[in-house]
Amino acid sequence: MQKILWVLLLIAVIGFSVNLSYSQEMGLATFQETAQVFIDRSISQNVTASITLQSTSIQEIRIPAELEQKLREDERVQAVIITNQEQCVLGVFDESCIMINVQRDPSAKGIIEIQDAAKEVAQLYIEDVNRIVDTKAELHSVFVHSDDQTNKALETSGIISGRGMVSVVYTMPPEDTNSMYEKVSAILIPKIIRDGGGFYEVAKELSFEENAKMTFSIIPLESKSLLQLKLSVDYPNMASTISEVSPLDLLKTDRINRSNYFSTGFYPLNSIIQVVILSPENEIISNIKGNIVPTQIINDEKIPTDVSKEGWVFDPQEGQRIQGKYIFGEETSINKDKLKFSLGDTQTTSKSPDESLAVIIIISIVAIAAALFYLKGYRK
Repeated sequence: MQKILWVLLLIAVIGFSVNLSYSQEMGLATFQETAQVFIDRSISQNVTASITLQSTSIQEIRIPAELEQKLREDERVQAVIITNQEQCVLGVFDESCIMINVQRDPSAKGIIEIQDAAKEVAQLYIEDVNRIVDTKAELHSVFVHSDDQTNKALETSGIISGRGMVSVVYTMPPEDTNSMYEKVSAILIPKIIRDGGGFYEVAKELSFEENAKMTFSIIPLESKSLLQLKLSVDYPNMASTISEVSPLDLLKTDRINRSNYFSTGFYPLNSIIQVVILSPENEIISNIKGNIVPTQIINDEKIPTDVSKEGWVFDPQEGQRIQGKYIFGEETSINKDKLKFSLGDTQTTSKSPDESLAVIIIISIVAIAAALFYLKGYRK
C-alpha cells in the first residue's frame, strides 16, 4: 500500500515539474508544516484547528534509529501515539496517554486472548517510548476498536482506529499543554527548525489556549516512519454555527508565515493550509476571498498546473465531504483575509488567475490524510 502511495506522489510531482519549466526548480522536502481546520457537522459537531509538524526523517523529528527500525519491521505495530487529550480512549479520564496500536491477532479467540496478544506486542516498546519523551506511563487498559464510522467518513484506513485495531493504553499524570509542547518539541525538533519560526511559532502560541491539546505520533511505513507533532484546539459544538470559514481566526493569528527552514530553495508543497468539512447535507464553497489555483486532473486528483502561484485548491468544492488546500506558491506569508470563504450556495467571487473519543481519532486521521498532499488519505 505504501509503495502505491509513493508512486502516485511521484506521478504528481512529475506533473508539477513539467509546468515549472519557466519558474525556479521545485523541491520536495521531507519536513512538512500543515495548518488544519476540521469542521465536523456529521460526527462530533466540533471544530478543530491544529498545526502539524511532520517528517519521515529522524534528523528532523528526532527519535532513536533503533526504535524506528524495530517499530517499522514489526508488522503488528500500526502506530504509537502520545497525547494529553483528556479521554484518549473510553475509560481514561484526566490522564495523558501513550497508545501503542497493534493489528488484531487473527488467531486470537475471545476478547481476553485478543487483549493479551496486543499487550504482549506493546510491552516490547513502552520502555523505549517512555524514554523518548521523558515519561513514566504505566499500563492502564487494552481497548479493542470495533467502529469504522470515522474511517469511512474520511475515506482513510484504520491505523489510528477502526475494526481490527487494538490500542494498548498506558497513562501518566496530566500535564498542561503549553509545558508539554515546550518539553516534547525541545526533545524532538532540532533548533534549526524551532528557530525558523513558521507554523511552529503559531503552534507554540496556540498551546496557551484553554482547549489546546498535544499529540505526537509515530506511524511505521514500509521504508520509513511518518513522525508527527500536532498541536490542536477544539471548539465544542461550533460546527453548525459557521457560515464563513476563517482558518487563521481559529488558529488565533492574523498572519501565518512559512518556516525559514525552507528558505534555501523552492518548496511549495511543504507548507500547506488545509480545511476539511464533513456535513450530513450537501455544502458548497462560495465567496472565496483569495485566489483559486488553476488545476488539472491526474489520477482523479486536482493538481495545480503551476505551483508557483498561491491560492486554494478545493477537491471537491461541494458535497458532504469538502476538502480545500491552500498553497503559498512563491509567497512566504499570508494574512487571514485572503484565506476566508463561505459555506453556502451564493455566487463565487474568487479571483482566479486563469464524541470525546472521536476528537483524538479525528485529529490524528486528518493529519495523516494531509501527509501526502494530493492523496485522499491512506486507503487499503
